[in-house]
Amino acid sequence: MSSKTSILNTAIHTIEMESKAIFNLSKLVNDNFVKSVELIYNSKGRVIITGIGKSAIIASKIVATLNSTGTPAVFMHAADAIHGDLGLILKDDVVICISKSGNTPEIKVLVPLIKSANNKMIAITGNIDSFLGQQADYVLNAYVEKEACPNNLAPTTSTTAQLVIGDALAVCLLEKRGFSSKDFAKYHPGGALGKKLYLRVSDISSVNQKPKVAPNASIKDVIVEITEKLLGVTAVVDNNIIVGIITDGDLRRMLSKTDNFSSLTAKDIMSKDPKRITIDAMAVDAKEIMEDFGISQLLVEDDGTYAGVIHLHDLVKEGIL
Repeated sequence: MSSKTSILNTAIHTIEMESKAIFNLSKLVNDNFVKSVELIYNSKGRVIITGIGKSAIIASKIVATLNSTGTPAVFMHAADAIHGDLGLILKDDVVICISKSGNTPEIKVLVPLIKSANNKMIAITGNIDSFLGQQADYVLNAYVEKEACPNNLAPTTSTTAQLVIGDALAVCLLEKRGFSSKDFAKYHPGGALGKKLYLRVSDISSVNQKPKVAPNASIKDVIVEITEKLLGVTAVVDNNIIVGIITDGDLRRMLSKTDNFSSLTAKDIMSKDPKRITIDAMAVDAKEIMEDFGISQLLVEDDGTYAGVIHLHDLVKEGIL
């Protein structure tokens, strides 16, 4: 067997093993999951998520997912917890403890301390009969038959299962809270993702120049306007109402057809009924229109009157494309 074939077979086997384990999790979801979601949803406190080793890394990721979807969460490393970090846990907090075996020394020390403070505790474990499984108020079964690691040692399938359960919790809580794309935007204001959710056409077009000419403007005036405004286009407006558009491409096509354009005006070469978008539309909607019609500019309207231009390059600059 070639090295390439061996690598591909191992990769495929790993993916198939983990996907099978994830599918089997759906058979393990029960009333404990429902009660856990309701407990977190009705809690006046935060969610404290703890673990040791690779489970701690998964705990940190679940914390990030919960925070970004409207459920306040804090990561607490299990080893640090028994050396002072227990002070993170407040009266109304719900604790989620993640451990494949549920029997690690750190967990056995930590769990009684959490229970003594009367905080409700949810376990995510692959062994519901473990110390953690027996002590938790609610147990979410993350059992996997075998790790993807050929030695059945390195946490692979088990950590994937833990992460999937965390995602399921987050999505259920998101739905219960009625967490919308607008809410999501508030938690993700930076980067391309946030901009897709909150950036409006007006945010972009307002900083651009507003090229425009009258229908009877000369071709020279059209060329000057397009050149000075640096957007490769000008609107043709009558009483500030859009009646057409002229692009660099329109000028090139005109020049290929005639050598004498001194008698021509804007209305003779403009494209009528151009694509346009309202000033309060989302910038991502402008992107979709440009992609659908294969164009680089859109004219912008405000209550039916000409308000500017949004260019494909604007969207690229903002990271939306």
